[in-house]
Amino acid sequence: MRGEPSCPRCAGRVRAPGLFSDTWQCDRHGAVHPMQPVLPPSVEALGVAVARSQVPVWLPWPLPVGWLFTGIAHVGDDVSGARATAVACSGPAPLGGFGELVLVAEELGVGLGARYAGLAGPDPGESVALYKPADAKLMAAGRPTPMFHVPDAPADRAVFVGEARGLWLWAVAWPEQSALVMYDELVLTDLREAGAELDLLPCGALSPRLLG
Repeated sequence: MRGEPSCPRCAGRVRAPGLFSDTWQCDRHGAVHPMQPVLPPSVEALGVAVARSQVPVWLPWPLPVGWLFTGIAHVGDDVSGARATAVACSGPAPLGGFGELVLVAEELGVGLGARYAGLAGPDPGESVALYKPADAKLMAAGRPTPMFHVPDAPADRAVFVGEARGLWLWAVAWPEQSALVMYDELVLTDLREAGAELDLLPCGALSPRLLG
């Protein structure tokens, strides 16, 4: 059964626009864009999300050796289109064991990245000093993209944030040591531009991180 939309910041229930409001409403966070139910990873589900997104759908491409696409979530409705996307992938961690990475692209104030980062949100705020040298760099759609470590994240994960195409780009890795993948010349592709390459994407089981 398909679930109901929820708040991207707290996963709480939201009320659809109606007689007294023309926006989706969360009792805790007020007006929000609705987060749609997470679907099991498949090329078909990814294609649908990519087609309706107004923001990048970031994925390391090619994926690191042994890694799989493990789900996508998006925030927005049929009127606005996706205003935030979260793509999960997982595989062998650089230091052994199992690693997971969630990449979030979002407009200012949506709050999805902060939720996965374990922050109050909705944006990085003063926890990130963008005027300092970058802690890591990656390539996003062919452009060098500085990424800054978020020091206030919970100890079980590593969080980096930067800006790509005028939007927030979050990278959240579990466990914390898996963040080493951020220093391995990570190349991100906006899947809206991937075309037929999507058909080659290896899919795994749904990541529980997207449901958190």
